[in-house]
Amino acid sequence: MGEQMKEKKQAQAKALELKEEIKEVTEELKKEDPIALAGESEEGEIDESKLPFPRATIVNMLRKNLSTGKQIKGQVKDEMNIWLAKMVERIAKKMDAHPYTYVDGSMLREAIEPYENIQDIEKEKERIIKQLESIKAACDILISEVDRKFVK
Repeated sequence: MGEQMKEKKQAQAKALELKEEIKEVTEELKKEDPIALAGESEEGEIDESKLPFPRATIVNMLRKNLSTGKQIKGQVKDEMNIWLAKMVERIAKKMDAHPYTYVDGSMLREAIEPYENIQDIEKEKERIIKQLESIKAACDILISEVDRKFVK
């Protein structure tokens, strides 16, 4: 039981670290208006030449992962494009922090690790919740047995 509590505390600490980093990134994004940064036209659409990636690439990637028949609004295409550019920028800055004159695969893996670990942390959270639910069920059974035997 002590080992489970240790695992739970470690998972909670990791989750807190990632939540703080996500909060910082969110605050960063709130400070910057992605539409204004890309150059919004009068009609509300962003000029494709001012986007960091080709719009078609973003649309094709989205279509691969969305249900057939879903429409993708222009705002989603443009904001996804800008968000991906910001992610590339953030990761590049992390890799640039190394004192070397080159960037290699290990530096990339280190820079993207927090973003990759989010899924693992989510799975760990679900596992812990299931364990806690089973402990709660066991406690409920014990409470009912105590009530049945000792409370009359």
